Amino acid sequence: MNDTTPVTLAVVSAGVSDPSSTRLLADRIAQRAVDALRAGGTPVTVTRIDLGPIAVDIARSLVSGFPNEAVQDAIDRLAKADAIIASTPVYKAGISGLFKSFADLIDNDLLIAKPVILAATGGTARHAMVVDEQLRPLFAFLRAIPTPTSLYAAPEDWADTDLGVRITRAATELALLVRSGAPRHIADDNWDSHQHQFAGNAPRAEKTADDIDFDSDLMRLAAGGRAT
Repeated sequence: MNDTTPVTLAVVSAGVSDPSSTRLLADRIAQRAVDALRAGGTPVTVTRIDLGPIAVDIARSLVSGFPNEAVQDAIDRLAKADAIIASTPVYKAGISGLFKSFADLIDNDLLIAKPVILAATGGTARHAMVVDEQLRPLFAFLRAIPTPTSLYAAPEDWADTDLGVRITRAATELALLVRSGAPRHIADDNWDSHQHQFAGNAPRAEKTADDIDFDSDLMRLAAGGRAT
């Protein structure tokens, strides 16, 4: 990817209050990331995915096993993104159940090699390690590429200039990953070696019943017929 190739940055926030500190942190990170990318000549489009307004849809989709229209729209926008900012509140030493439920609904191959900044907010600094202890393994399982710098903001951090320094560092790391083109090459070169979900949401993994050869010996046997 050269510096002038347009990119889409998806900002996923699981904050539920209004105003939400989780959304505020995500927006602050997004602005720094946009600034860093544009400073290198890369055009950026930001798409925001707020999970709070579709919380009921996420719960229903999780129970039914099939994303409804609102959830599918969020998944589709995530699939089209070149980079991601993931921001969640922390409750009782764990990431938001809303955020995890949404993650459970996306295909395992949807985020392969996508750069992502991991971020969280909480009521105490005691939760700071949740980002690296829970978010990082989750996105590693999804085969995304988290930036080395993760972000956590407790109430006292908002007035601390160090938070801005850490945000700038993470945003710069994301911009460098995107501009290098390495994530896209990683996905392209390794795509066939990964297992993909049939009729999945990942753009290169989409297959439907129209892609099945019903005239093959295997399909005839499966239908109770005989191989030719």
